[in-house]
Amino acid sequence: MTRKVIAIVGPTAVGKTSLSIEIAQKYNGQIISGDSMQVYKGLDVGTAKITPSEMQGIKHYMLDIKDIDQRFSVADFVNLCKKDIREISDQGMVPIIAGGTGFYLQALVDGFKLGNDTYSEESPVHRQKWQEYAQENGNQALWDKLNEIDPQAAQKIPVNNVRRVIRALEVIEDTGKLFSMQNDKKTDEFDVLFIGLNTERKVLYQRINQRVDLMMENGLLDEAKYLYKAGGENLPAGKGIGYKEFYPYFENEMSLDESVELVKRNSRRYAKRQLTWFRNKMNVTWFDLVEKPDEKEKIFSLINNWLEK
Repeated sequence: MTRKVIAIVGPTAVGKTSLSIEIAQKYNGQIISGDSMQVYKGLDVGTAKITPSEMQGIKHYMLDIKDIDQRFSVADFVNLCKKDIREISDQGMVPIIAGGTGFYLQALVDGFKLGNDTYSEESPVHRQKWQEYAQENGNQALWDKLNEIDPQAAQKIPVNNVRRVIRALEVIEDTGKLFSMQNDKKTDEFDVLFIGLNTERKVLYQRINQRVDLMMENGLLDEAKYLYKAGGENLPAGKGIGYKEFYPYFENEMSLDESVELVKRNSRRYAKRQLTWFRNKMNVTWFDLVEKPDEKEKIFSLINNWLEK
C-alpha cells in the first residue's frame, strides 16, 4: 500500500507552520514535525515550536518526545515518522510533515538503510565514480546515463535528485540487475508531494533577523542558559543554532549583542544550505506566500490534482 504524504519544506520564517494548519483543516490531515530539534522538551522558543493555540485543534506528532540529554538520530526520525504516517493514514487522514532537516527527510523518502544497517556516507568505488562524473558533466548528463541503462528507473527520479540517480547506477553496477527490477521501498511505501516555501533572499534574511529579535523578547536567552547549565554542547540538544551561540556570552567571552548577531548569521547561513539541499536533492514545487499570497490557491490546486491520482 502506497501512502500519500504532504511535506512542507523551506527555510525558517516563510509561513510553513500556518500553511500546514490550513492544509490539515482543508484536507482532513494531521501534522508531523520534521524538525530534529522540536523533539526536545523545554526548547520551545529557539526551535519555533508551534504553540497549543496555534495548533487550532489539529493533532501534532514528534513534539516534546525527548529529554535534552537523549540522542535523536536520523534512524530515530525515520522509524518514528513511518509509525506516525501509518497511524494517520490508517485513520483515513492525510499525513503532513511540516518543516524538517533535508537529510532526515531524504532518509525517510529515499529509504536509506538505517538502524542495524546504518547508512554510510563513505562512498564505495562505484558511488565515487558517479559522483565525480556528475561534478564534471552535470546533473543532466548523469541522469541521461541512467536513462540509457534503465529508462524505467530514470523516469521515477528527478534530474536534480543526484544522490538517488547515483544510487540507482551504483546498484546496477553492484548487482548486474536493473534498478527498476529490484525491491525499491521508496516507490512502494510513500507518494510524497513536496511543497516548498521561499521568498526573495533580502526579504527572507530580514524575516529571519526579525524572528530572532522576537525570540529574544519571548525568552530565548533563558532557554539557552538552561541548556548551557545542563551541559551545553556536551548535550545532544546543545548544538542547535539559536542556543550554542550564547555559550561564549555566558562565559564572558562575547557580548550579548554579538551573540544575537551570531544567531542571526548562522540562521541565515543554515537557511541557504537548506535551500540548496532541497533544490538539488528533492523534487520540490516552490511557492512564495510572503510576496505572493495568492499563490496559496495554486498550492491547493496542486494538492487536489495529486490526491486524485
